[in-house]
Amino acid sequence: MITVQRATKSFDRQLILRDVGFTVGRGELFGIIGPNGSGKSTLLKLLSGLEAADSGTVELDGRAVHAYSRKELARWVAVLQQDALPPIGFTVRDVVEMGRFPFQNWLGEEREDTASLVDAIMAKLSLDALAERTLEHLSGGERQRVALAKVMAQQPKLLLLDEPTTYLDIGYQLQMMDAVRRWQREADLTVVAVLHDLNLAAQYCDRLLVLHGGAVAQVGTPVEVMRRELIADVYGTEPIILAHPVSGAPQIMLQPSG
Repeated sequence: MITVQRATKSFDRQLILRDVGFTVGRGELFGIIGPNGSGKSTLLKLLSGLEAADSGTVELDGRAVHAYSRKELARWVAVLQQDALPPIGFTVRDVVEMGRFPFQNWLGEEREDTASLVDAIMAKLSLDALAERTLEHLSGGERQRVALAKVMAQQPKLLLLDEPTTYLDIGYQLQMMDAVRRWQREADLTVVAVLHDLNLAAQYCDRLLVLHGGAVAQVGTPVEVMRRELIADVYGTEPIILAHPVSGAPQIMLQPSG
């Protein structure tokens, strides 16, 4: 699905990514973690085609990402960001229907009626009762759920998440990640998620890529990656790492230094 080889990217002569390489299989939930400034969001921009690598290659399904037209990419790839929707004007249903834009002609029409698709997505995410409410009257967690519904309506093959839980409380974080994982499994969707919370990343991701200083520190399963030595080296803190009592996923407990 995704192949990145020796990708390098600089902005204003500052090196952001250096010789980054990895692969992501179809249907995988792949996490990207690392400290602030390590290049996570820049890497996601290379995968989405929003930015081009200075050198190296980024391929989606065996084809260079920049060989796709913008409309082809919009039908192929969806991106969900931290605060994906501005709190203005549109109703919840309006926003979800906007996800169909890549499939519409210049008159805003599609060959088939997709009302049933929108209805099903809104029901799946429990948005029915909010359908006619405008975005400014929603909480941050509700808006993020609407943003997820919009990208679900896009029916992508690849979903890119840029720290989608950053501004959410723990209940909404779990709700968001549970919804993404169900969708991933039901649709054989490939998901690449930049995540700030290491414990969430370990719980939900099949594999993790650790970025440090713009380079790949390690790629592997959560158990392979969430090691005390690596976390201490990358994040500059000495963690206690325990297995989750239910899932067995490695979980971090932080130790105050004083």
